[in-house]
Amino acid sequence: MESLGFDFSAQQLIAGVDEVGRGPLVGNVVTAAVILDPQRPIDGLADSKKLTEKQRERLYDEIIEKALAWSVASASPEEIDELNILHATMLAMQRAVLGLSVEPEYVYVDGNRCPELPYPSEPVVKGDSRIKEISAASILAKVVRDREMQALHECYPDYGFARHKGYPTPAHFAALKEHGPIPEHRRSFRPVRELISQ
Repeated sequence: MESLGFDFSAQQLIAGVDEVGRGPLVGNVVTAAVILDPQRPIDGLADSKKLTEKQRERLYDEIIEKALAWSVASASPEEIDELNILHATMLAMQRAVLGLSVEPEYVYVDGNRCPELPYPSEPVVKGDSRIKEISAASILAKVVRDREMQALHECYPDYGFARHKGYPTPAHFAALKEHGPIPEHRRSFRPVRELISQ
């Protein structure tokens, strides 16, 4: 891979950052930051959306075991409603990077913008397919958020969160109309806001 503004020959503590859950109507936006160990490569890293659940779970365990440092953080539905989803995502990314037990020398963030960080950083569009550290972060964030949705499903089985993961699907809209929003729904998102205001 070509360098995207970083001298790989001189330094190796590269953190990758990604998020999961900007689009759903319910639950946290979850972010992760990962610094991989060049001495302990991990086969099969890819954009989490292109992996099966079984592959993600296996890679999750391997990343936790082999990474030099990793951190998962989130922003709550209340923070999303207060700040908006973009700013809440940036906050969660900050939390993930600052939660690393090893300080990175450079940070790659999936997408087209970076949160404010005390380290040199660079946004990378489609980074989860291009940079293995971001791929690893995408897998951690996806697995953690999916587990949160499974736990929410067990509390509120009528909403089908285990299937649609909180995204605005017809089944989710139907459950919202029938049962109303739960505390974890994002009140600032239009489908939820419109339902509350009826």
